[in-house]
Amino acid sequence: MHLQHPTRLAAAADADVAAALLDAFNSEYDAATPGRTVLASRLRRLLAGDATIVLLAGDPAVAVGVVTLRPSVSYDGPVGVLDELYVVPDLRGRGIGAGLLAAAETALRQRGGELLEINVDDDDSGSRRFYERHGYANTEPGEDAPLLYLYRELGPTS
Repeated sequence: MHLQHPTRLAAAADADVAAALLDAFNSEYDAATPGRTVLASRLRRLLAGDATIVLLAGDPAVAVGVVTLRPSVSYDGPVGVLDELYVVPDLRGRGIGAGLLAAAETALRQRGGELLEINVDDDDSGSRRFYERHGYANTEPGEDAPLLYLYRELGPTS
């Protein structure tokens, strides 16, 4: 936890604040964003269940982390996927992201999770260095080949 910007678990009442940070994240990196209103609606729905963890840092919030949980046959508890980790640009490099990552790991462990996965773009060397500094790897132990993430967006069935 960063002392000036402590982390906390978000509740449904925090959806608008978290959505604003996520929208800023998408906009900063020229990624598609559905906008704050849609993001807030989705966050309220997700936070009503037990498969999503949202963390905020600071008061007012200056950073957000989102972890989704899924069952796995490989682990007794859920596997977490760090979907988003964002710190406002002028506060980066001050340990806030590290505090959010540690809080995400703690929250996942408290829910019985044993593995946290993170997807990082190949050309995002800064993010890769950040996660590697915190013990994350993209190779299996004893292997040199990087792990890959493949995806396919599924449209509605007709």
